[in-house]
Amino acid sequence: MTTGRRTATGVALVGALALTLLNAPAAQAQDTGIKVTDIVINKGKPIVVGTSKPVEPSISFTITLPSGYSTSDPFRYDAYPFIYRGVLKHATSTGDNFIGPGGYTCYEQSDKVAECEGSLYIDPHPSQEHVDSNSDATTWKTAVALRLFRANGSLLAEEYETRSLTVRLKRAAKVTVNASPEPVVKGKKITVTGKLTRADWATKKYGGYGGRSVSLQFRETGTSSFVTVKKVTTSSTGALKTTVTASKDGTWRWAYGGNDTTGATTSGGDHVDVR
Repeated sequence: MTTGRRTATGVALVGALALTLLNAPAAQAQDTGIKVTDIVINKGKPIVVGTSKPVEPSISFTITLPSGYSTSDPFRYDAYPFIYRGVLKHATSTGDNFIGPGGYTCYEQSDKVAECEGSLYIDPHPSQEHVDSNSDATTWKTAVALRLFRANGSLLAEEYETRSLTVRLKRAAKVTVNASPEPVVKGKKITVTGKLTRADWATKKYGGYGGRSVSLQFRETGTSSFVTVKKVTTSSTGALKTTVTASKDGTWRWAYGGNDTTGATTSGGDHVDVR
């Protein structure tokens, strides 16, 4: 992004944005003339959300203003992208299935054009209800909120426009590993266990993820790359267990590639000394 003069900083939190949507005074239904283009969310990658920590995926976009408005007067306009699912009118009027920016900053490129960057704000905490059902792990649509204000600060015009850009939200996954015995005699068997779990957005806990193919990987001591040794399917509770023959010192780990609803994850490594 070409950095120009900083002209405006966006509203702080999604909660505040949703409240603004619900309580904004009626505005004249007309085209604001504001254009929001070049929207990029999370660098084009799926957004993975767990059960407790807020996630702030990046956003960037360009604002082009209509005649009579200038980037040097940021209090006369407001424009930002957001994601939603379901019906646009319901999302913008109730804040349900609506995820907006946690904050953004715009940089003046000219009197009419500003380039903006910031982040969305997704909090899985029950009080926020940004993701409160596992059905939220799906494709979300993108739209933009556009507002013009009079010189006295009152709302002149407001509109919401949809965009073709979509974003995938996924449930976070975790996998553990344990390799034993440690150390082990060369030629003997090593048992590698673990468990694959994923976030349940309804209960705010991680639960076993059964029937998933997970890769057992090994990195020989003195090398930098892991190599897949075999694939193992998790039990109904997400448990993993397999045996391998000890031949070289090295580190074992599990790696799950994810799917349409669940993010990829890799365990830490468990080093085994072969004697």
